[in-house]
Amino acid sequence: MKQYIIKGGTPLSGEVTIGGAKNAALGIIVAAIMADEPVTIDNLPDVDDVRVLLDAIESIGAIVERIDSHTVRINGACINDVSIDEDAIRKIRGSYYLVGALLGKYKKALVALPGGCQIGSRPIDQHIKGFEQLGAKVSIHHGKIDAQAENLVGTHIYLDCPSVGATINIMMAACMAEGKTIIENPAKEPHIVDVANFLNSMGANIKGAGTDAIRIRGVEALHGAEYSIIPDQIEAGTYMLAVAATGGDVMIKNVIPKHLEAITAKLVEIGAIVEEFDDCVRVCADHRLSYANVKTMPYPGFPTDMQPQITTLLALSEGTSIVTETIFETRFKYISELRRMGANISVEGNAAFVTGVEGFTGARVSAPDLRAGAALVMAGLVAEGYTYVDDIQYIERGYENFAEKIRGLGGHMEKIDAEDERAVRKFKMKVS
Repeated sequence: MKQYIIKGGTPLSGEVTIGGAKNAALGIIVAAIMADEPVTIDNLPDVDDVRVLLDAIESIGAIVERIDSHTVRINGACINDVSIDEDAIRKIRGSYYLVGALLGKYKKALVALPGGCQIGSRPIDQHIKGFEQLGAKVSIHHGKIDAQAENLVGTHIYLDCPSVGATINIMMAACMAEGKTIIENPAKEPHIVDVANFLNSMGANIKGAGTDAIRIRGVEALHGAEYSIIPDQIEAGTYMLAVAATGGDVMIKNVIPKHLEAITAKLVEIGAIVEEFDDCVRVCADHRLSYANVKTMPYPGFPTDMQPQITTLLALSEGTSIVTETIFETRFKYISELRRMGANISVEGNAAFVTGVEGFTGARVSAPDLRAGAALVMAGLVAEGYTYVDDIQYIERGYENFAEKIRGLGGHMEKIDAEDERAVRKFKMKVS
């Protein structure tokens, strides 16, 4: 079992380059199988979720050629099965996109129910509602989503809530349905716009992604394309807050500053300095930061995937802050781990009351999910002494070369075998 060992107390400095957006990549990889010609995708993040999904589409006959660690060529012409029942695919949330893609192209799909981080209820009722309104019959049995249709016909779909997954899934199915589909109250996240742009590059006719209504006119077939994935706003945001927490000064490259506006606004509010450039942002903090109230909201509000990281930063800031989680009801599991490091946080319902402390102390902690794991790494980079982070398989689902990038900024962090005492001694000798 692998773990991270971290020695805190060193401000991060220098430059770091952000990879492609994981959440966009999952939708784009699946959408690629809808064409019967080669599709080349670059700026692909080299993370576990992407590898699992590539293996899954290969298992049903798609041709997958890894050109390099960040570029893949996919051809869906040879798909011979619409049933995906692999243990691995259950581990990632993005597996449900296979339903929309296969249903759109083949008018049937049988896909194992998704897994991913246990951060609260993430029902797929909005997905099912959309598929049914397009003309599919959908059932769940033996742990699988079974969707079939003689024909898909465009229609008017109103989402009860702006679900990211449902928006992408319905969009994929509808782009090969007959006639026109309108999705009202869709999610507006940047990766939804990216998936729509990718589908359009293959010949789909999608307008309005990122607005209050998405209009789709179905096409008979999609063709090959070349496409580059947008930068990952959550990876960028994580480094922004880690820099602020350690009192560092870092230029964060390959970003779209507009996608980071909610994060930037909170950093500026609590006293950090953020400078924006065309495709990078500089973050620095040379003093203890102040308090703020944060409420997670759908884009363009403050992202739920940044909630553990901002809570960790506020736990080190002056004063008392309130962090309210409105998206996932059990996303505070990591707080008990932060308390082990000295944080003063109490939780009541969907709100965390955070009283800032002057510092953390190292401890052995366990990552309960992807973003909470990143927050614990942040805490370790600040803490006095050594921090050991277990269950890093969650973190590696979404952060590429995390330890290497932190070391590139001057932080002390290694990935080691949890029981390798020699590796621990070697690390301590190196950083002492």
